[in-house]
Amino acid sequence: MISETVSNRIKSTGIVAVLIIDREEDGVPLAKALLSGGVDAMELTLRTPAALGALRRIRGEVPEMLAGAGTVLTPAQVEEVKNAGAEFAVSPGVNPRVLRAARDAGVPFAPGIVTPTDIEQALEFDCKMLKFFPAGPSGGLDFLKAIAAPYQHLGISFLPLGGINASNMSSYLEDSLVAAIGGSWLAPREAIREGHWDHITSLAKTAVEIIKNLRSK
Repeated sequence: MISETVSNRIKSTGIVAVLIIDREEDGVPLAKALLSGGVDAMELTLRTPAALGALRRIRGEVPEMLAGAGTVLTPAQVEEVKNAGAEFAVSPGVNPRVLRAARDAGVPFAPGIVTPTDIEQALEFDCKMLKFFPAGPSGGLDFLKAIAAPYQHLGISFLPLGGINASNMSSYLEDSLVAAIGGSWLAPREAIREGHWDHITSLAKTAVEIIKNLRSK
């Protein structure tokens, strides 16, 4: 259910910053710090009360950022993230009630998968960009390639997240199955709390440089 426009944008940037934010007012400077480093896609996880307010502010004040919501666990949250302006939404698992709500609400959605059964359930809702989570603890790229093989001809792609960082991101992005990676290390929660925007920009620049070098080969 990820639209072609959103899908192409995510693939183009190669990395989505995955974030936990504690103060809604940190959203805009955080988005600007990531943009300064070349990262123009971010997922605000609904793990704190500040996430929806921060998302609204980002959508209103930083329109060049592709801003979505993560950890969407209930149909009610689907409606909440839609009203906050989320351009896409992500969940850690495959919940048919949530996927049905996202489809009905027209919210571009990427459910989390870790088994072939998960993939098949996601395909029932025409979800073809899927979050592979947790990537590292589940067996990494080799495991992903094994479970995705029977479905690859259907045009699916993946957003691996969990256990990925600057030292191993290239191995994922080199594989055609991977549309982009999720990067929680780009903006650590403590760095956001303390307003270390220059540090976040530096981390983003490093990741973007890795992606550029990889794609220039």
